[in-house]
Amino acid sequence: MTAGPFMLVALLLLPFAGSILSVFFLRTASRRLPAGLAGLVVLFSLLLTASLYPQVSDGGVVRFNAQWLPQLGLDLTLRMDGFAWIFSMLITAIGFLVILYARYYMSEEDPVPRFFSFLLAFMGAMLGIVISGNVILLSVFWELTSVFSFLLISYWHNNSSARDGARMALTITGIGGFCLLIGLILLGNIVGSYDLDKILASGDLIRNHQLYLPALIFILLGALTKSAQFPFHFWLPNAMSAPTPVSAFLHSATMVKAGVFLLVRFWPVLSGTYEWFWILGVAGMSTLLLGAYFAIFQRDLKGLLAYSTISHLGLITTLLSLGSPLATVAAIFHMLNHATFKASLFMAAGIIDHETGTRDMRRLSGLFRFMPITATLAIVASAAMAGVPLLNGFISKEMFFAEAVETNADSILDRILPYVATLAGAFSVAYSLRFIHTVFFGPPPTDLPIARPHEPPRWMRFPIEFLVVLCLVVGIVPALSIGPFLHSAVVSVLGKDTPQYSLALWHGFSVPLLMSVIALIAGTAIYVVLKGYLSRCDDGPPLIRRLKGQRIFERILVEVSWRWARVAERRFGTRKLQPQLRWLVVAGLGAGALPLYLRGFEARQFSYTGADPIFAALWVIGVCLAIGTAYMAKYHRLAALMMLGGVGLIVCITFAWLSAPDLAITQLLVEIVTTVLILLGLRWLPKRSEEIAEPMTLRARSRRFRDFALAVVCGVAISSIAYAVMTMPVPDAIANYFLENAYTLGGGRNVVNVILVDFRGFDTLGEIAVLGVVSLTVFALLRRFRPAADSMSMPEQQQAQNRFDDERPERSAGDTVRDYLLVPSVIMQWMFPVVITLSIYLFMRGHDLPGGGFSAGLTLSIAFLLQYLAGGTRWAEDRIRILPLRWMAAGLMTAVMTGIGAWFLGYPFLTSHTRYIDLPMIGKVPAATALLFDLGVFLLVVGSTVLILVALAHQSLRINRLRAIEAAKSEEG
Repeated sequence: MTAGPFMLVALLLLPFAGSILSVFFLRTASRRLPAGLAGLVVLFSLLLTASLYPQVSDGGVVRFNAQWLPQLGLDLTLRMDGFAWIFSMLITAIGFLVILYARYYMSEEDPVPRFFSFLLAFMGAMLGIVISGNVILLSVFWELTSVFSFLLISYWHNNSSARDGARMALTITGIGGFCLLIGLILLGNIVGSYDLDKILASGDLIRNHQLYLPALIFILLGALTKSAQFPFHFWLPNAMSAPTPVSAFLHSATMVKAGVFLLVRFWPVLSGTYEWFWILGVAGMSTLLLGAYFAIFQRDLKGLLAYSTISHLGLITTLLSLGSPLATVAAIFHMLNHATFKASLFMAAGIIDHETGTRDMRRLSGLFRFMPITATLAIVASAAMAGVPLLNGFISKEMFFAEAVETNADSILDRILPYVATLAGAFSVAYSLRFIHTVFFGPPPTDLPIARPHEPPRWMRFPIEFLVVLCLVVGIVPALSIGPFLHSAVVSVLGKDTPQYSLALWHGFSVPLLMSVIALIAGTAIYVVLKGYLSRCDDGPPLIRRLKGQRIFERILVEVSWRWARVAERRFGTRKLQPQLRWLVVAGLGAGALPLYLRGFEARQFSYTGADPIFAALWVIGVCLAIGTAYMAKYHRLAALMMLGGVGLIVCITFAWLSAPDLAITQLLVEIVTTVLILLGLRWLPKRSEEIAEPMTLRARSRRFRDFALAVVCGVAISSIAYAVMTMPVPDAIANYFLENAYTLGGGRNVVNVILVDFRGFDTLGEIAVLGVVSLTVFALLRRFRPAADSMSMPEQQQAQNRFDDERPERSAGDTVRDYLLVPSVIMQWMFPVVITLSIYLFMRGHDLPGGGFSAGLTLSIAFLLQYLAGGTRWAEDRIRILPLRWMAAGLMTAVMTGIGAWFLGYPFLTSHTRYIDLPMIGKVPAATALLFDLGVFLLVVGSTVLILVALAHQSLRINRLRAIEAAKSEEG
């Protein structure tokens, strides 16, 4: 294997590694160190990308594939062709310039390491979209860009507009991402694979399939929401509360380009149909025209640039809707051109804001005399945006005009496109002129927050200079500068359908040239006519100024998340646990009965084969204890808990009776831990007394009868299913495979443990992740839990013991309690090393004998639990440094890294390897990589259990503090 595939992996991982380093290890208020680290990471990524060009320049593809779940077609596949290469260069190059710019833009008072961490993470997610070779993996990175863009837009979270804009962007793009996932799943279902190369080679199959239309609609929803196309365009202007480096990177060059990138990527397999043309054509032309029109009437510099971005994205979408290879070439070219001049304009707007203190164009005027270099750069970039000759924007806009006058489909959209294109071009000239004339010319400003603006630092201006030079170079010598790179991108998308195209500056007198001239003259005239009105008008276009997408979005959000939610809560919600359990049980009963009803079932004749009297008596005791638990639970919780523990013990004995020692050990340990934890929690539940019980009404009796009947039906149903499964002939099931291959493939004789950590390791990984989430949730809930007033006082027995101590001068409060627990506490402290040794023993033997990581983790948790019970919370934590969150993190990372390690050896995720190793003085010892995975399970189980224990134990500390405060207040009173 060449170095190319591994370079793809490094390119993807570098930004995420830099993000982690920035946020966790750079605890500094300085901008230099975080910016330097981010700059080095992105510069190295840029060099990696550039070095891959020879492998993709002639239509080649660099691939990296690591199997994950090959049976489901879910592999970690990275893929770079010419189109992905040029987009990766765009991301890394502009990312490097933005980081250099942000080094001077961000304030020392801002949490700068966090900013660069989010920016690098977003860059990694964006690169993931571009180089993903599996569409499900692409969808994962797609959603990651939404998450990290939310964090970047809301970076200044004290600003309400930043929070609102971030929420809006996340909601719109998140819903679009979910639609995209559905569309990609449908696409994979049509082709029979989620591999991007196989999908791109199946155009005819996809277009002729009955699922083509729903797949197309869902994919287009994802793309249109991401690229802020009508009617989802309104989120982008509201995201302008983000720092300007974020706008320059996300909202001109990367995130908003993700949607059109996706359209270009799937153009060979989805385009050319009536549905593609109409959906994209309507969205693209509407966005092109409305975005340009709205941009003219914006007061905020970034608002003008945001709406102009929407318009240019609409131009690209319109080109892609035409179904013409030449239009696709123009779309790819304009994506590159727009990124260069728009990123430079956003950074220029940031400099103006940075040096004047405002972005309001009504207050800005005559800045050319204060910052002539910045003004010149912004004027050139604005001219490129307007499509002025000898600049890059002119060439791609000429290509757009040329495609607009071609007849691609006999429809009204195709007939009006030349007029829409010319009008939108005129609007772009008008808002570009407004940007130039209003900000840089005219009288000197008089009411700026910063009295005398000046040029920014040299290296803050350098990114704009570099991008503006690119606009000039590409505009003057396009064939020599961008031509080879554009050709490699076009060939990778269109393949054998690549058309002949020219990047020459002069094509003679033609209709597209005439359209450009008309647009330039008409745009100038529009600005001249509206100049006076624009200087005094309110924000937004006339006639439809009050029609704001943000207002519509907020109303829909309130309607769905507030009013509909309240209705649903009134109809179906309750704070009582009993109705919630009832709904869950009914849903479970329905889920079990539905397949039997649909498929039919045959009742088996009951046959009694006898039972061991001891075993039967055991279960009679268990049933009695279960009934007693239910009966005593309301008023006698301690007795109910004791009987519930008895039920668990009966289940444990049953597992041992039926030759399932692994389950028996696990059940016993779980029973011990949960019983003690529940016992600690019972202390804080509100008291209940039978003396104040409400009278039994007819309604209450009927409710009890209904619940009893439901319980009986569910119990009989579960018993019937269990009986049917245990009495039917054993089929040739997968269990035989596990029994035959546990030792040869998994390296262990304990089949249950081999299944958990090897054959079904991915299931176990999900289960321990859920366990970690549950423990974190319990910890969070208990931290905010405040017991009822009647539970805050000391138990009666402890009060009596303290009174006994207070009556005797030689004793102090608490001595009696300590005397009662002296012998048990000493025994429990002595048991600490013994239980730890038992835990290690269970862990080490788990692959061949009953035990394993889960059992060992519970055993070690019992060791910690005994210390808390023996000496109390303060005593235990003064002597044992327990950091459960780190245990959990280490466990999950160990389990995940064990699975990832298999990739580097060319095997699917979590593939286990086993062999014998020679140890000095011991000899050959079996060793399996699954032991490392089991170690992750062990660490996470210990961390999760101890975290819940700590949460319960600290409840007593909080109550003692509250009692001390109340006592101090009473003494003062």
